[in-house]
Amino acid sequence: EVQLVESGGGLVQPGGSLRLSCAASGFIFSDYAMTWVRQAPGKRLEWVSGISLGGSVTKYADSVKGRFTISRDNAKNTLYLQLNSLKTDDTAMYYCAKESRSYVVVGTLGDQRGQGTQVTVSS
Repeated sequence: EVQLVESGGGLVQPGGSLRLSCAASGFIFSDYAMTWVRQAPGKRLEWVSGISLGGSVTKYADSVKGRFTISRDNAKNTLYLQLNSLKTDDTAMYYCAKESRSYVVVGTLGDQRGQGTQVTVSS
């Protein structure tokens, strides 16, 4: 059974930073691309970033490019998202998602997602 457990969210002031983690189990983590998506209150799921199975290819939504960094540690079966220069518009529930392929496709929401970790940016 695929399990994805996110952590690292919290309350942060504008301009602050957070590091999200996603512990994966139940599948061969290094065989699949992974994705971060988010959902703000009252809005649809939004693709944030994706990373290829080996980590050599990363892509970002325009809204987070230059501020967020996706990475993975295949030895630890863990996906990360470093969030810097946070804005109030970044407030959302953040989910990691397993893709069904090895490569990144911009805009995909994954075939399975975790329960999410809440990020709140507020002064």
